[in-house]
Amino acid sequence: MYIVHSTFKVPEEKAAEVIEIYKNRSRRVDKAEGFIDFRLLQNAKRKGELTVQLEWHSKEHYLTWVRSQEFKEIHELEKKYPDQELASVIPEVHQYEVVAT
Repeated sequence: MYIVHSTFKVPEEKAAEVIEIYKNRSRRVDKAEGFIDFRLLQNAKRKGELTVQLEWHSKEHYLTWVRSQEFKEIHELEKKYPDQELASVIPEVHQYEVVAT
């Protein structure tokens, strides 16, 4: 299994807005081959710190998604978000290979 975390920080007063965006996400990634699960995590102490967690069957499945046209389209839409402060957020991405369960 392969897990990817994309962590980003937004002003705490905008965290609820971002959470709503993710609750209403397109779910296009859910249909990608090898996709297992999506979670949006909120830091318990720093409410403006959010992490998107994606679980994949393999690194190859994840890389196929990242190279796909759908991935590019979704991320282009994010850049056009009306709130430029949120549109300009750049996540810190960490990738993990599951080695024991």
